[in-house]
Amino acid sequence: MITLKNKIESGDARLAVIGMGYVGLPLAIEFARGGIDTTGVDVTQEKVRQINAGSSYIGDVPDSDVAKFVTAGTLRATSDFAVLADCDCVIICVPTPLGKTKDPDISYIVAACDEIAKYAHPDMLVVLESTTYPGSTEELILPRLNVDGAKAGEDFFLAFSPERVDPGNKTWTVRNTPKVIGGMTPACIETATALYSYAIDCVVPVSSPAAAEMVKLLENTFRAVNIGLVNEISLICDRLGLNVWEIIEAAATKPFGFTAFQPGPGLGGHCLPIDPLYLSWKMRGMNYETRFIDLADKINTSLPHHWVEKVQDELNEQGKAVKGAKVLILGVAYKADVSDVRESPALYIIEGLRRKGAKVVYNDPHVPTLQLESGEQLVSVELTASQMQDSDCAVIVTTHSSYDWERIASNCPHIVDTRNALGSSI
Repeated sequence: MITLKNKIESGDARLAVIGMGYVGLPLAIEFARGGIDTTGVDVTQEKVRQINAGSSYIGDVPDSDVAKFVTAGTLRATSDFAVLADCDCVIICVPTPLGKTKDPDISYIVAACDEIAKYAHPDMLVVLESTTYPGSTEELILPRLNVDGAKAGEDFFLAFSPERVDPGNKTWTVRNTPKVIGGMTPACIETATALYSYAIDCVVPVSSPAAAEMVKLLENTFRAVNIGLVNEISLICDRLGLNVWEIIEAAATKPFGFTAFQPGPGLGGHCLPIDPLYLSWKMRGMNYETRFIDLADKINTSLPHHWVEKVQDELNEQGKAVKGAKVLILGVAYKADVSDVRESPALYIIEGLRRKGAKVVYNDPHVPTLQLESGEQLVSVELTASQMQDSDCAVIVTTHSSYDWERIASNCPHIVDTRNALGSSI
């Protein structure tokens, strides 16, 4: 009898990746590169069209890779979930945002699971990669597959494997970043490991899906809490008249017991502002207060307001009011050299300055247009000498590598540097 593991190891298994975003598309590309027949499933028709046309909308994925595997017939995309009926393996890579009350929004996972349940068949492997709270795989997916007495590890296979994508990172990619996998049973881990071996160099098994879910939350909570700490240190140094960058650089010379984190305008992106709060939400339901997480979130979300005040202070030094001042924002993406503006602190800085009456424009070579919460759309201005010289204050938010800092420093009469791009004090 040919098992699913045998089918995977022989290279005959068919894979579907649900969600063709910054996680799903790069992952699908690596599986296609490994020789696995891969179908991307996404409800956004434009993404489907672009993939099938051989083009990419993700910065880390070149058009040439998409075109190569589409032409070879190992990669395709569709919005029709019926394709799952002919797939042996399904990986879920859908968004897991927060709601307005900072509670987890797992509706995308539930919708994907409901579609899988319609087309589930014996010997199918389902893996969830979307970041979520511990227990999600067992609570949300297992009941939808465990019908008619079907058993995980025998009739179907279920696992959780947290995504570890770092957009813009040229060193650590999908393939060479170790992959944690937690299966419902040993057989589930073995089957999922066999699949991921086509796309990942190193697999790290853990005891259960809940353990793998907790691994992801620990990784990002570690970063969020430490960034919250160093952001508070930056506020302290500001009040003490000390240069926080000098303090961090000197502390980092200690060869043990210290890891350097960098302060900035606040947290942004798809993970750090969100993932720790999934754990916080989970523990509130168990009558436990996650004090470190909640405090770090409070500090990190306060940073944009702090930088709005620093702009106000800079303008006051010139004898100018914020109202009517021309403020140039340099960079609105949440990190350097990407186009992602999700939860970017630049959004909150812009909104804060506009509420005070400032005339705000922005430049970002990776973000041609920017949608504000109010619904208004801003367009990136050209970074000409006159644009910089006419500004009353420029605010460095994102340190894109394409920025010429010497040119910016020589043309902008007044600068608030949230990233120490110019080596100035906070």
